[in-house]
Order: sequence, then structure tokens, then C-alpha cells
Amino acid sequence: MNELFEKGLKKRRATLGTDYVDNTMAHADKLNRPFQEAMTAWCWGFGWGDDVIDEKTRSMMNLSMIGALGKMTEWELHCNGAIRNGCSLEEIRAIVHVIGIYCGVPQALECMRVLARFWMNITCWMISKPTFLVRFPKRFEWTIFILVSKVH
Repeated sequence: MNELFEKGLKKRRATLGTDYVDNTMAHADKLNRPFQEAMTAWCWGFGWGDDVIDEKTRSMMNLSMIGALGKMTEWELHCNGAIRNGCSLEEIRAIVHVIGIYCGVPQALECMRVLARFWMNITCWMISKPTFLVRFPKRFEWTIFILVSKVH
């Protein structure tokens, strides 16, 4: 592949998670592989690869735009990416408020429903694990891990 694709693949994995991206690419077929490759190069290599805007800010911008468009599957995916890129739940909530102001309350309600479901899934996953590792966003270079034990 080309340099832009490789750069995009690295950015995409860092934001959406290696497992998700590798699974998506492994299941790409004759129909959608060209799109996956082009999107990885263009969106992630060219767009996300421009280091003028940091990942956290870019995630916040994406949530605003994707939420405004009403693309809830992508919005939920990018909520996960935003958390990985250092956004807090409170910051995402504030983004939903802005979506409500500029796009209307019904769209903000839809974003809030998806955010609540996303957060519930994350919380339930964490509680269900006896121990798990919490990885801090890459501003810490993925070197800091905290072992959390379930308290009974």
C-alpha cells in the first residue's frame, strides 16, 4: 500500500482500536475493500494524519459533525474513539448540548440515547471483569497502565 494508507491505518487503529480496525480490514471483501482502503488513506491518512489539530480536538469536532448528520452508528464508534483520545464523558455531554442548540433537540436526544447506551456498555464491561487494565490515552504514549480489581 502507499504511505498515506499506512499512516491512516496507524491513526485509525490508535483511535478506534486495533481489534476493530483489523477485524474490519480482514472482513473487507471484493465489494468494500476498495472503499476501506480509500477511506483509510483519505480520511485517516490525509485528514487525521494532519498533526495541526490534536486527536482530542479532532475527536470532538468529529462528534459534533457526525452527531449533526445523525449518523448514530458512526457517532457511537467515535464516542469510543473520543474516549481513547482523551475526551471525558462531561466533554462529550457538552458536545451533545451544542448539537441540540444548532441541530435541534430531537437530534441531541438521539445522541444522548446513544451516549447513554455506549457508557452503560463500557461501565458494565468494566464491572464484569474481576480485574482489567485501564490504558490512558496516547498523550501518555500508552505506557501507563492501572490494574483495577473488583471490590466485593
